[in-house]
Amino acid sequence: MGVRKKTNKNPPVLSHEFIIQNHADIVSCVAMVFLLGLMFEVSPGAHVEWILIANGFGGCLPGTAKEPHTEMMPSTVNHFHHGIKDLATVFFYMLVAIIMHAIIQEYVLDKINRKMHFSKTKHSKFNESGQLSAFYLFSFGWGLSILLSENFLSNPISLWEGYPHTLMPFQMKFYYICQLGYWLHALPELYFQKTKKEDIPRQLVYISLYLVHIAGAYILNLNRLGLVLLVLHYFVELLFHVSRLVYFSNENRQTGFTIWAVLFVLGRLLTLSLSVLTVGFGLATAEQQGLDLAAGNFNILFVRITVLAAICITQAFMMWKFINFQLRRWREHAQAQSLKKKQAPSKSKSKKDKANGVNGVSSNGADSPRAGKEKSS
Repeated sequence: MGVRKKTNKNPPVLSHEFIIQNHADIVSCVAMVFLLGLMFEVSPGAHVEWILIANGFGGCLPGTAKEPHTEMMPSTVNHFHHGIKDLATVFFYMLVAIIMHAIIQEYVLDKINRKMHFSKTKHSKFNESGQLSAFYLFSFGWGLSILLSENFLSNPISLWEGYPHTLMPFQMKFYYICQLGYWLHALPELYFQKTKKEDIPRQLVYISLYLVHIAGAYILNLNRLGLVLLVLHYFVELLFHVSRLVYFSNENRQTGFTIWAVLFVLGRLLTLSLSVLTVGFGLATAEQQGLDLAAGNFNILFVRITVLAAICITQAFMMWKFINFQLRRWREHAQAQSLKKKQAPSKSKSKKDKANGVNGVSSNGADSPRAGKEKSS
């Protein structure tokens, strides 16, 4: 169910304010239409394609595990490939992401904001970090479980061996569907959350980068490499937003930013190393070369250079933003320290002047009321 924010105002129906206040309820009703389609077979199979994973393949693949007591009979494992039907599934889970966003905002973040009494600037940043922390934590844990179950970490050669990886297990395909749905939901949330005009370009940039890289890895059948890089990136981003939440609660706690800075640089180096190793060396020496759209093979020099260029440019852009962020922090810290040093001598001088002034008045008889009486007499 959606969440409706309670307000005393009753805006006109279908006005901008009405849609913003009740967007979670409206989206819930739309999603309910697809769910009801599973119960009532009005159009058989149509609603299933919107909600469940389509483009499936049932069978035993090379290297598929078999049961110990049924060695003569291969185990049936369902694998999936990407297709045009995925657009409908991504749309449905985009609606789910909007509903979950509203639930987290209403029942968690808004309650904390009322207790902490943040300023408007901190309020928006706290909401952003709170939403992203929940998403990064969920995505990191889910992605790591897929990596461990598929043995991608223990066998790095599998990142490029057997390319094209057109068939995926259910968990991996569902992971990519949810990732695309979440980052697509971030676009209408710019309107629902009344994002400031000066913040919209920044958010559009990183939303677009996520969508381009995730969709690129999904379409080009680089899903294994994309999964590893996403898990690595989400872990570093999770640490940053958790550190920012801690900083908002107590500004003296900045240790998390130092740890994040070190891991951020290491994350960029690991991302570039894995990308060059997989795309630059692994796919370049793979057996299947050439462009074959029907087979899902994109292993040609132009595609490899384009993928590496996109990854390198993105990592360089992130490092440039990171360096500017650190320089701004050091500059603000230096200014704060200089202000403290200037205020300390001024306070000590004012205390000394006050002390000297009191002593001078008490020691000078001409300035005291009693001395004035004596002079007049």
